[in-house]
Amino acid sequence: MYYLGFDIGGTKSAVSLGLDGDPKLKMVGKRKFPTPDDCAAALYMLQEEADILLEDEGIRASDLAGVGVSCGGPLDSKAGIILSPPNLPGWDGIEIVELLRRKYGAPTYLQNDANACAVAEWKYGAGRGCRNMLFLTFGTGLGAGIILDGRLYAGTNDMAGELGHIRMERFGPVGYGKCGSLEGFCSGGGIAQLARYMAIEQIQRGTPPAICETHRGLDLLTAKVVGDAAENGDPFGISVYRRCGEYLGRGLAIIVDLLNPERIVIGSIFTRSRALLYDAMMETLTEEALPRALAVCSVVPAELGENLGAYAALSVASGEF
Repeated sequence: MYYLGFDIGGTKSAVSLGLDGDPKLKMVGKRKFPTPDDCAAALYMLQEEADILLEDEGIRASDLAGVGVSCGGPLDSKAGIILSPPNLPGWDGIEIVELLRRKYGAPTYLQNDANACAVAEWKYGAGRGCRNMLFLTFGTGLGAGIILDGRLYAGTNDMAGELGHIRMERFGPVGYGKCGSLEGFCSGGGIAQLARYMAIEQIQRGTPPAICETHRGLDLLTAKVVGDAAENGDPFGISVYRRCGEYLGRGLAIIVDLLNPERIVIGSIFTRSRALLYDAMMETLTEEALPRALAVCSVVPAELGENLGAYAALSVASGEF
């Protein structure tokens, strides 16, 4: 059975073709491209790239067993409608499922990207064999996909898992429209903000960090720049990532105590910078979480790497979640 997947992002998108295999889904082909700013142009390009992919692989629309769409929320997965995601301006009430169902004549499903990635890692990645698992995006933003008792839990209206919106401090880096939110401390943009705050403190004390000796350099502090410095032994970069790890541990403690999962799988920045985050995260998690709940839970990096988005969309296409 062939599945067609659409992974729609604010800056880049991809279409992928998968073949249901044993023991796992086989990636047959994938096409990546920048997401056009205009919604109509983006929808046209998604379909055009999918048609090229199908033609290249010699697959007809009638061969498809399912079509899946992974996209940032908010959205209505039951109605198949994308509802004005902040990273996709102009995508207001887009009936994406009906559009693709009419075009390809196959069952079509929609899920937000965190949920879709959770299903993919649960089926084919680091969450294999678990009945209770969470996936954390930890990239541009911080969101969670939740697998409970062997099924995806999306909530009453697809709003479950918005972990990044939890306020950790009254004041602090801004993420998800809230000062001091977990996303403000634990995301790419959050790490950059955190680094700027910490750098300003040191500059005003007369001990500027080598990575940023004056206020002019503050805008250059991105998560990657700080992470690269930390990996090269820079004390300031290490301290920024340690602070991020501490807040990540506090956030994970809430998950562990509330949901009692077997495994927490974290993607993107955590996968790349695990060595910089892990010790501080585990120290805080051990202090904050109930020991009995933590004893049965492991925290691991995602396994699907650069193909996670593609596997996420294809996992949605199967309709089994």
